[in-house]
Amino acid sequence: MLPASDSDPLAPARRHFLTRCPIGLAGMALSTLQARAAGDSSADPMALSATHHEPKAKSVIYLFMAGGPSQLDLFDSKPELNRLNGQPIPESFIKGKRFAFMNSFSKERPKLLASPRKFRRWGRSGASISELLPNTGSVSDRLTIIRSMSTNVFNHAPAKLFANTGSAQFGRPSMGAWVTYGLGSPSKDLPGFIVLQSGPRGPRGGMPLWGSGFLPSSYQGVPFRSTGDPVINLATPDGIARASQGRVVEAISGLNRIRFADQGDPEIAARTASYEMAFRMQVSAPDLIDISKESTQTLSRYGAVPGQPSFAANCLLARRLVERGVRFVQLYHTDWDHHGGPDINLERGLERVCREVDQPCAALVSDLAARGLLDSTIVVWGGEFGRTPMGETRETVGRNHHIDAYTMWLAGGGFKPGTQHGTTDDLGFASAENKVHVHDLNATILHQLGLDHKRLTYRFQGRDFRLTDVEGEVVLPILA
Repeated sequence: MLPASDSDPLAPARRHFLTRCPIGLAGMALSTLQARAAGDSSADPMALSATHHEPKAKSVIYLFMAGGPSQLDLFDSKPELNRLNGQPIPESFIKGKRFAFMNSFSKERPKLLASPRKFRRWGRSGASISELLPNTGSVSDRLTIIRSMSTNVFNHAPAKLFANTGSAQFGRPSMGAWVTYGLGSPSKDLPGFIVLQSGPRGPRGGMPLWGSGFLPSSYQGVPFRSTGDPVINLATPDGIARASQGRVVEAISGLNRIRFADQGDPEIAARTASYEMAFRMQVSAPDLIDISKESTQTLSRYGAVPGQPSFAANCLLARRLVERGVRFVQLYHTDWDHHGGPDINLERGLERVCREVDQPCAALVSDLAARGLLDSTIVVWGGEFGRTPMGETRETVGRNHHIDAYTMWLAGGGFKPGTQHGTTDDLGFASAENKVHVHDLNATILHQLGLDHKRLTYRFQGRDFRLTDVEGEVVLPILA
């Protein structure tokens, strides 16, 4: 078909259908937005929406340990694995299984690897936690530890996508996007979904891990830096007065609203909101990241140093963000992929990364509790999968990726404190009791926020999509 021209008599009709007709694409998009909440929600994508049921929590801090922490060296002590150290794993365990860097069909079966780490029981709950995480152990009575997690994907980037979006394919909305789409955000001066990163590199998978997919772009995560301008190019240019800049933003917003009323494209509303949010953030964001205003005692508790980027500083920023009403904060900390390289191994590598996160994680939980914020905030800790009970020898000793059994923990937000849920078999290879799939965990987090994972949907390409795809059950035993 030839492109429409000014002389094309059908061009006005096509434009009318696409932009004004109630059954057109724009009309359907507008109807979706209008259905989210009463009032003029189209002018504010983050307007608060009604929950499906009474919520137990208002916000989420997701501590994502990118690379796959070794549950067998941190949370899941296995005396039988230690006894059988160096012996080939029984064929019945691995027959038909697939691993990222092991061949389960070869004649020489991979050998079992004991953990050299000492474990002890912590607190009234008696949670068994490794010597590498003593500070986490000190707050164990506030934690809900799930030792029977499972997932579907054994390579890093797609596994991170699956954990965050419910799909191993690019293009689906992340959990933070679903939450802000479903609930909006009470914060008027900061984005509803903020991402903080630390470690030697970004997480494999990149921006789609916190993207909005087919949801309007207002709901995607906004990466913040922990020093300097929190967002690049946020500061007012030299020589531009704030009042003058405000008039420009107001004029652009007015034109965008006229265009939105004419076409109903939700991206116009998203663009308007982003201009206005950026203008407000020029004041709110620099004050937010200035952790030097925290007490010396607080900085010491987290292990954070003003002006020095770190996971500790990001944990402190996360607390400051939820205090200011941010709905979803996600912290990515990399370098948990301990296969057995010179530095990424179960010796120096695991010890180093545990030192980086142990104290700040415990401080975050304690600090939220002391400020009365833990009851309304869900803290989540874990990675995209776990590690195998079989060893993997490269330059040093490590473990392979493992999807059938790994550990995550939660705190606050109506989860039952001091609880250990699920068990694994004697070798730590598979869940033995109370298996929890990623879809189950995500459904449970949404439930605590007042959202029914089966009702939180968005129609795209003729199908109603949701975070948990067509699976997921709320894990009731871990709820208070």
